[in-house]
Amino acid sequence: MTDLFKYTVHLADNALILGHRNSEWTGHGPILEQDIAISNIALDLIGQARNFYQYAAQMQEGDRSLSTDVVSEDTLAYLRDAHEFRNCLLVEQPNGDWGATILRQFFFSAYQFYLYGQLQHSKDEMLASIAAKALKEVTYHLRWSAEWVIRLGDGTEESHNRMQHALNDLWKFTGELTQPAAFETQLVKEGISVDLAIIQPLWQEKVTAVLSEATLAGTDAKLDKAWMQTGGKEGRHTEHLGYILAEMQFLQRAYPGSTW
Repeated sequence: MTDLFKYTVHLADNALILGHRNSEWTGHGPILEQDIAISNIALDLIGQARNFYQYAAQMQEGDRSLSTDVVSEDTLAYLRDAHEFRNCLLVEQPNGDWGATILRQFFFSAYQFYLYGQLQHSKDEMLASIAAKALKEVTYHLRWSAEWVIRLGDGTEESHNRMQHALNDLWKFTGELTQPAAFETQLVKEGISVDLAIIQPLWQEKVTAVLSEATLAGTDAKLDKAWMQTGGKEGRHTEHLGYILAEMQFLQRAYPGSTW
């Protein structure tokens, strides 16, 4: 597998897994308007994943290093095992309550906003076009999630405590977002992928500003210097991904080749 294939699949896996997580809220949102909003964000992310998977399938057709002989957007999503997924650990974490879901989305949307802002200038025309289109969606995702983080963090005592708990739980997964994997390093030199060292301070500045307005203790020494859990980009995942795939892939694995 080439570095470009791994990178493209990484971008797709991030979007697919978080899209699936968000879809779990459909019909369960706190109010109808936000139920629809989180469902639409899920659809946006799955749409991004489809675009990246389609591109990855084109470049990797006939490869024998994957669990499936036929490479398509569907087989990449439904017929790979957990160790073949390259999503960051953050996106596979359980939804928890509404506050935890919102904060997870905010962290990731802030990352995607700056990532796609740079990726739209990639020398790879396909990656650039996908990023430029997705950036419009992500701009809304970031604004929506940031407003909710502030609303809940600076809300009631109960909502503030829940958001602080979510922050303490999720923060350790945020470092991986801007920590480059081996397959990203060479692509940066070729002008294809994004130099994460450029977007890290932008992400940190945005996150710090929103957490501060939300009156959440996210910029103190304890959290700034917290140990970060990584490995997702290299295929080392938490137990949660296995449960996601068991549900998401069941139909295709039980009835191979099924179509609607």
